[in-house]
Order: sequence, then C-alpha cells, then structure tokens
Amino acid sequence: MSPSRPVVAIYPGSFDPITKGHEDLVRRTLRVTDRLVIAVSSTSTESKKHLFELEERLELIQKIFNKDKRVEVRRFDGLLVDFARDLGAQVVIRGLRAVSDFDYELQMAQMNQELGPEIETLFLVPDVEYSFLSASLVREVASLGGDVSRFVSAPVLTRLKQKLGQ
Repeated sequence: MSPSRPVVAIYPGSFDPITKGHEDLVRRTLRVTDRLVIAVSSTSTESKKHLFELEERLELIQKIFNKDKRVEVRRFDGLLVDFARDLGAQVVIRGLRAVSDFDYELQMAQMNQELGPEIETLFLVPDVEYSFLSASLVREVASLGGDVSRFVSAPVLTRLKQKLGQ
C-alpha cells in the first residue's frame, strides 16, 4: 500500500476452527494492507475448551492460505500489542458480526490503544452471508451431526469429521 513502509496487519484469534467468515475477513484485510499475520492464540481471554490443538489450527490455516505469500500464520502468547511491536505491525484487525460483538471488541481495542498507542485497531464486517457465523457455532452444529460444509473450507470439514468421529 505504501512504497516506503509496508502496512502490516495482525488478525488475532483462536480460529477453532477457522471458518469462511474468518477467510472473508482475511481477504478484506488484504485489500488495505500489504501483509497479514494471522495470529493464533495459544491461550484464550475467554474461558473456552478448544476442539483443535494449537498445532492443528496453525496447520489448517496454513493449508487454506498457502498460495498467498502476503499471509503468514503464527502462534502468539501474551499481550497482542507486544506481539504486534515485535512484528513491526501497525494494525490489528478485528471482526464484528453483530452489535453483541461490539462491546467486548471496543473494550479490547481501547485497552490495546492504552498499551500500544502506535497500533491502530480496524474493525471489519464480514460478508452478509457469514454475518451470523462463529467458530463456536460451527463446532456445536458439527458435534451434533449437522452439515457445516457451507461454513468451512474442505480441509477444515475433513478434520472436523475426523475429530468428531463422523
């Protein structure tokens, strides 16, 4: 985007599993940045039990984006602003699906702004087709035997079926 200094963004999350909604936000981010690091959290700020181990989540995301050299997949621990500084990232990407997401995301963005004022948070909305979609909803539907093939890429669907014994 800039000839003198590439714009590097970080898209953090647990991605358990990565959904087509996440993929949509990656593509939207690449319209406005030069490079995107998908930062897979090894810990969670919310109390969640992961379906996929960290290494599995990293592997699935790498499979999906392996042809795009502008996308890098990394794990991270600790404070996001520290991770962003270490990578030289200027932007954090967060997705907003509904008004219910906004309160939590705003609080996180404001805390990150206090801790790292040089790092901007950009909120993006997914395509309307994915506006209701969440990884936890995909996990729940899949665990009950529902068809989630419209909501996840083929490698994720295969791994979900293996993991859930379907």
